[in-house]
Amino acid sequence: MTVNEPLIHIRDLCRHFEVGHETVRAVDMMDLDIDSGEYVALMGASGSGKSTLMNLLGCLDTPTSGTYRLHGTDVSELDDDALAGIRNREIGFVFQTFNLLPRLTAGQNVELPLIYGGVSAAERKRRVAEAVSGVGLTDRAHHRPNEMSGGQRQRVAIARALVSRPSLLLADEPTGNLDSVTSEEIMAVFDSLHDAGHTLIVVTHEADIAAHARRVVRLKDGRIESDVVNPISV
Repeated sequence: MTVNEPLIHIRDLCRHFEVGHETVRAVDMMDLDIDSGEYVALMGASGSGKSTLMNLLGCLDTPTSGTYRLHGTDVSELDDDALAGIRNREIGFVFQTFNLLPRLTAGQNVELPLIYGGVSAAERKRRVAEAVSGVGLTDRAHHRPNEMSGGQRQRVAIARALVSRPSLLLADEPTGNLDSVTSEEIMAVFDSLHDAGHTLIVVTHEADIAAHARRVVRLKDGRIESDVVNPISV
């Protein structure tokens, strides 16, 4: 990434789908810059394009046209293998459904990205301990998901997303399966991650979750409807 270039740089980005005889413009001629260290909420009604945009940002999908530069790399036209490499190095994902492997302990779930990345055993052990400690779960590292609460499982998912030290953390409705008290606990973890310098993008339809972000981007019909600094961020 060159000096002063944003972490995410999008220009004229489109993702169109053919449904029958119609073209669905899920993301349509979008421009967006996000700097390293920002905390952004993506909001919008169902069909607004926020899930499609998240898939593009996370290199889970490729655009129909336009440019997407992530950390200085033009990822718009990379093949599947190159995109997989970008995902493993640059992006951490947190999903609503946790996506933990039930037979593995919390620590083993967190370790998986490092195994795939070819990290040495000694370095894996050190990084897993650091990541698990960072979400306050050192005493639960040897427990399996079914021995943990929903909030604890989401903390494990956050630790797994961070263990590869990605440039970007993407969270898709991260509190969707949690009660309100646990949701606030998880958002407090995101707040602390932002304070530590991580770049966070949270996809949500809930105003109280978006209130934690420092910037709110609202989508409508595949385009950016508004992009404002959040006046009520906590």
